[in-house]
Amino acid sequence: MSHSVTTWYLEQTSPADLLFAAAGPPAEQDVRIVRSEVPSPEFSRFLYTAVGGDILWTDRLDWPYARWAEHLGRPGVETWVAYGRGTPAGFIELDAHPEGAVEIAYFGLLPAFRGRRIGGWLLAYGTERAWDLAERWPERERTTRVWVHTCSDDGPHAKANYERRGFRVYETTVTQEAEAPMPGPWPGAGPLTPFPDSAAR
Repeated sequence: MSHSVTTWYLEQTSPADLLFAAAGPPAEQDVRIVRSEVPSPEFSRFLYTAVGGDILWTDRLDWPYARWAEHLGRPGVETWVAYGRGTPAGFIELDAHPEGAVEIAYFGLLPAFRGRRIGGWLLAYGTERAWDLAERWPERERTTRVWVHTCSDDGPHAKANYERRGFRVYETTVTQEAEAPMPGPWPGAGPLTPFPDSAAR
C-alpha cells in the first residue's frame, strides 16, 4: 500500500519577511526557549522521536551515535528547545549551509503540548535565530536565506503555520510513499494520544 505525499519547500529571503516576531509566549503559558549548547545525541534523539513519533519521522531512526555526534557538532547546527513548566515541549533545529542559507531541519511539539499556541512562538523565535545565526558562529556566512520543507504527513496545520510567519512556497512535489506504521517515541509505543493537561491540577 502507498499514499500520495505532497511536499512544500518554503523560504524567506530577508529578515523583514518574518511576520509575528517572537515577542513572547502566550500569556497563560509558563514556557521558555533555551538553546541546547552541548551537543547531545541522547537528548536530540529523544526530541526527534518524541515529536516525530506520530507524524512518520523515520529518516534518523537508524542513525548510530557517531552520526548524531558528528551532525550536532558541525558549526552552525543549533537546537532550540521549548520547555513548558520545566518539561521539554518541542524543538527547532537549525542547520547552516553554504552561501548564507540556513535550513530549519526539524520543528515540532510533543503531542501533549500541541494546540496551546506554543508552536507559533517557537517557530518565530527559531526563525529569528536562523537570521542572526552568524552572530554566534563567526565562521559561518551572514544569513541571506532561511528555508524549510514540510509535507502533508506533518499534519494539517504545518504549511499554514510557516506561511503565517512569512515563509513563501517556492517548490512543490508530489510522490507516492509506502504506508508505514507510526513508530511512536520508542519501539512498541504505537500511536500517541495527548496527556491530560497538567496545568489543570
